[in-house]
Amino acid sequence: MKRIAILHGPNLDRLGKRQPEIYGSATLKDLEQLIRTEAKKLGFTPTFFQSAHEGVLVDKIHALTDRGIDAFIVNFGAYSHTSIALRDALAAADKPAIEVHISDIKKREKFRHTSMTAGACRAMICGQGFPGYIEALQRLKSL
Repeated sequence: MKRIAILHGPNLDRLGKRQPEIYGSATLKDLEQLIRTEAKKLGFTPTFFQSAHEGVLVDKIHALTDRGIDAFIVNFGAYSHTSIALRDALAAADKPAIEVHISDIKKREKFRHTSMTAGACRAMICGQGFPGYIEALQRLKSL
């Protein structure tokens, strides 16, 4: 079974409470259960991690890489638009990664239109809500 890590950045722990008109009413726990169910069907063993701290996320990428993780699905939240450190950590991991955004970043504020971290990923999926994570799993399966 391939081991995949699903990493979430700041404010993703607020799903269900934060801007439900954009992100919906389901929680991060709901999202993790959805991913867990689909991952099992596809033969993946998922690991979940969320932090509001950029350096902690960088450290987690390094630690997971050293432990032999096979792939990443990432939603770094606002850090996607600003963090060269997270981009570099993913690039150094040299593992397949797919970036997911629940909302469509191209339809949000202009400062959200560009993802710094997407360049270290095989693909970016945005604007599909929680099903975007399922698409990410399916894409990883096809690699």
